[in-house]
Amino acid sequence: MAADAAAVRGLLALAVSVAVAVLLRPGEASVHEYSGLGFLNKGNAFILHAGSEGLYAPAFPTNATAEDEEDDTAAVADAFIRFDKITFRRPEDAGTNSAKVQIIVFEIEDREMIGGSAYGGQKAICCTSDLAKLGACIEGSVIYRPSQVNPGWPQLLVASFDGSDLIATLPSRTIPIRKTGMYNLYFIHCDPSLAGLEIEGKTIWKNPTGYLPGRMAPLKNFFGLMSLAFVVLGIYWFYQYMKFWREVLPLQNCITLVITLGMLEMALWYFEYAEFNETGVRAKAITFWAVTFGTVKRTVARLIILIVSMGYGVVRPTLGGLTSKVVMLGGTFFLATEILELVENLGAVNDLSGKARLFLVYPVAILDAAFIVWIFISLSKTLSQLQARRLMAKLDIYRKFTIALALTVLVSIGWIGYEIYFKSTDVFNERWQYAWIIPAFWHALSFSLLCVISYLWAPSQSSMRFTNDASEKFDREDSLSLIRPRPIVSKNGWNLSASGDAKATKSMTTVTSFDEDDEENKRE
Repeated sequence: MAADAAAVRGLLALAVSVAVAVLLRPGEASVHEYSGLGFLNKGNAFILHAGSEGLYAPAFPTNATAEDEEDDTAAVADAFIRFDKITFRRPEDAGTNSAKVQIIVFEIEDREMIGGSAYGGQKAICCTSDLAKLGACIEGSVIYRPSQVNPGWPQLLVASFDGSDLIATLPSRTIPIRKTGMYNLYFIHCDPSLAGLEIEGKTIWKNPTGYLPGRMAPLKNFFGLMSLAFVVLGIYWFYQYMKFWREVLPLQNCITLVITLGMLEMALWYFEYAEFNETGVRAKAITFWAVTFGTVKRTVARLIILIVSMGYGVVRPTLGGLTSKVVMLGGTFFLATEILELVENLGAVNDLSGKARLFLVYPVAILDAAFIVWIFISLSKTLSQLQARRLMAKLDIYRKFTIALALTVLVSIGWIGYEIYFKSTDVFNERWQYAWIIPAFWHALSFSLLCVISYLWAPSQSSMRFTNDASEKFDREDSLSLIRPRPIVSKNGWNLSASGDAKATKSMTTVTSFDEDDEENKRE
């Protein structure tokens, strides 16, 4: 037990250290801040991906003129991308030649308008000498062609180093958004002498309804509805709890904890999204507690399902030697899930490579699979024991519980397949307006299962019949009423069981033997 306690303390210490590290990192948000970022060499260009977000066009766009677009206060009430105090600093040994950094903004449908090749060869981002000879572009500049679908796009801005200047500044600029789409922003330079270029400043991305990115905006209303749903479930559960508080079981106390954690989680997510929508920056403290409450809720819910499947309090009074294994599985699941959720919600998600994210996703998936396998193996054993002991009331509830779990697992597998298909076929995030449905579905599915569990194990007058002792006595009486021989009435109307003959004695012996067999089953 000492070793288990030390392991749990170690897991908690690791979770706290990861939480602190993530909280100190700059978050990815509608206010994109640039500091300490480097340019990556891709082909003949040096590129820094500065943001990608889904933006909705305003329902009633303002009629901003070209002069207005130069003003950083334009289109305040509409959707826009604003550049705020963007400065570039080149190393002192970079030379004294003039150079420039180009900033290109484009909608994902116009991605083919960026780059080109001279004779059908490899596509280049920066204009080459061959393309310059063809008159297609100016050598050393970013290659782009005006869009035929979106007039005036892509948008190209330039920050120039004049002579020996070490700093180039991009004037404040607001680009109004008049078409709904996924917009991308890149900082690009084509001059190798600018290696080691540093950038400072920020860009602000805004939708008509606030600063929430387009993929996340519908989740604000979703979490509001989920908060209301948890309140309704909580009212039903706490009413039953207070009405039959004398009959409440430890298992029902655990369900109460899960419902309370769910109410807190949904409320915190709603307030976090509301704050994000108002300011454009994630409220890290609220996000941390929303993630933590959600992780604790999922861990406790899985542990409850597991111990119920084992028949704890129903066919066995304790878990025996399995307690430490159950605690270790729950603790490991909490740690893996907490780290993944913190990184996804507080860290700069775009900075994670595919392999790095898989490194965090795989442990959670494996632990979830371990829970599922263990739960169904335990359920199979418990159902067999209940059927052998003829505990029909418990057996009926466990069968309904098994059906609900099986349906949940089948639906989850189907949704995982759809999620893989959705992400693999949407490489450029063109279906970003529907991406919110994927995380929302998992919240809705877990809530549905919680409603089923709350219905099956709701506090009632007969709650105590489902405990290990009281319920067996109750069910034994039900069983005996079915198997106890009826009094035998002779042709002359006498009740033979009331007499003292051998047949009546044998009948009583038969009843006693059933009681003894059932008592043995209870002691197993």
